[in-house]
Amino acid sequence: MFQRACCSRRHHLFLVSVMVFISTLLLSFNSIAQSKVWPDKPVKLIVGFPPGGGSDAVARVIAINLSQMWGQQVIVDNRGGAAGTIAADLVAKSAPDGYTLGLAHVNAMSIIPALGQKMSYNAATDFTPIVLLGITPNILIANVDAPAKNVKDLVAYMKQNPGKVTFGSAGNGSTQHLAFELFMHMAGTQALHIPYKGSGPVLVDLMAGHITYAFETMAAATPHIQSGKVIPLAQTRTKRSPAYPNLPTMDQLGFVGFEATAWYGLMGPANLDPKIVQKINTDVNTILRKPEVQAKMADVGAEDGGGTPAAFSKFIVKDRNQWAKLVKDAKLQVDLN
Repeated sequence: MFQRACCSRRHHLFLVSVMVFISTLLLSFNSIAQSKVWPDKPVKLIVGFPPGGGSDAVARVIAINLSQMWGQQVIVDNRGGAAGTIAADLVAKSAPDGYTLGLAHVNAMSIIPALGQKMSYNAATDFTPIVLLGITPNILIANVDAPAKNVKDLVAYMKQNPGKVTFGSAGNGSTQHLAFELFMHMAGTQALHIPYKGSGPVLVDLMAGHITYAFETMAAATPHIQSGKVIPLAQTRTKRSPAYPNLPTMDQLGFVGFEATAWYGLMGPANLDPKIVQKINTDVNTILRKPEVQAKMADVGAEDGGGTPAAFSKFIVKDRNQWAKLVKDAKLQVDLN
């Protein structure tokens, strides 16, 4: 009987040991799984505009460098249409696991919400801002035969000819259009807005003399300024761009606080893991400090990228509030169709 009791105790201890071993093994596997380095598969970067434009160019510079840094492919997925809101909606509805990111853009995150347009997402709550990639100034440009070749003379000419001076833009609701509306509001005058479908047609008609003035992105306007086919009058950030050190800002010309820019950033859906947010932010800041990346960003006029997620979030709120104030003060009603 004594031997049977000993055997029973040994058997019990053996079973306990096995159970402890199995439990330890499972905890180890679970710990390994939880500590798995992100990303361990390709990441999708959704862009709200077709290939070839400034948004696509910025996205591809970042995607290539992140792919090299992470050892995982970052795939640019162009989903153009509806001023970038289709892409933004896809990001908002994606899983918050970091494998679907979006190129945040002024249109979908600031201007469209400020205009009070009906959207399938909430720009203020459905996203996680990660990092600002760059800010692109607009430039007020004129046909070489324009009647006024500086801002002071242009304001005077518009007041003498209300509603007759023509301004083109890349489309209703674009940053170029809103820059025009801000100019009209602050100058206290009126001109004729002619919307186009993109910057290309605007520049063709401006150089041909079919329209006289336009606000255009630095990237689009610069080749034609350099060739002497259009005349630059002012730039639209409150500080001068390094690319145009001798061109005054609208603010410096008396339009205090005038700021009308395009901008790009990285965002994810709401509730994205803060550790993933911080990793992406740190890695993108590292990329943006590379001289070769800075040169490529300068080619599309993107300046002052980088910073913390919190700083980017505050930037978006400030930008959206600025446009909302303009819409309210100028009583703007914009048809985006």
